[in-house]
Amino acid sequence: MKAAILRQVNVPMKIEEVELLDPREGEVKVAMTATGICHSCLHVIDGSLPGIQLPMVLGDEGAGVVTAVGPGVTHVKVGDHIIVSWSPTCGRCKYCVSGRPVLCINQPPFGFLADGSTRMKVGKEDILHFGPATYATENVIPASCAIPIDPKMPLDMAALIGCSVMTGVGAVTQTANVPAGASLAVFGCGGIGLNSIQGGVIAGASQIIAVDVSDEKLKTAASLGATHLVRADKNAIEEIIKITNGGVDYAVVAVGNNKALGQAWESLAPGGTCVSLALYPPDQKMDLDPNKFAAKELKIIGSRYGSARPSIDFAIMVDLYMSGKLKLSELVSKRYGFDEINEAHRALAAGESARTIIVF
Repeated sequence: MKAAILRQVNVPMKIEEVELLDPREGEVKVAMTATGICHSCLHVIDGSLPGIQLPMVLGDEGAGVVTAVGPGVTHVKVGDHIIVSWSPTCGRCKYCVSGRPVLCINQPPFGFLADGSTRMKVGKEDILHFGPATYATENVIPASCAIPIDPKMPLDMAALIGCSVMTGVGAVTQTANVPAGASLAVFGCGGIGLNSIQGGVIAGASQIIAVDVSDEKLKTAASLGATHLVRADKNAIEEIIKITNGGVDYAVVAVGNNKALGQAWESLAPGGTCVSLALYPPDQKMDLDPNKFAAKELKIIGSRYGSARPSIDFAIMVDLYMSGKLKLSELVSKRYGFDEINEAHRALAAGESARTIIVF
């Protein structure tokens, strides 16, 4: 099989021939159909997410077809269509059994599968896995990350559900549990932010305010259901307060930027909730007015993977798409071939795309 291997920070990935070992107990082998291009991977490539051991195959959202299963795997079989989850679960810890599997405390060590080894080799060299390592024509993943779906669902669109869609929609509908009629502002209209806007539409929010520095991204946000568009400048807070007559009930921060977090906090109405789901540079710290916690009963909460329960929620996302209530093709700025993977990341870094996919 072939995989795009990152061997050095700030050096383009190289597509190489890789030996893929057979799945072991509790593992599944998948032939990838498509993978999304994600900011998390870009952060590894450009070094802004430090301390990552290399060489590694990146990629954390995708979809494909099961080609083999290891011992003990019963929920999928060869030929099944699946969405790949990047969050393996044990199914036994207190978080898994209480419906919060994204907080599972028994996840494999980063870069490896459950037994502490990898399934990819170049000669005698081990190649590490960035989560499910979807930047490869085929891979081996934990069985808990192989989520079967309706075969009528287009796999190229299903690939987006594995990270950006679930993270953005779930932050609104599950983490924040935004009620119908509430007002919502989304700061940052990249792939995850645009899906938070879609989450607002699905939840029935009355006002959905998109905030970004890019006019093009704001235009895309409007096409996905944003009712108001605000430039992320010094007047953004005043404009949001004016639109909502006092502030928003919920603010989602989908960009790893302290300025955006501060704007979201200051734009909240009394009793409001700020949801942070972005990945921030390690040197950034929160700088919020703490008096507002008590004076206005404000809340700030985190959202990991949109509080997803992949075995349940991926099927819900598929149903929403199939019924026309979730837009996926509209998210895709461009499709690339596998040999164009470095160009896809360049375009993402330059802000030229909302979401791009590699089609194998």
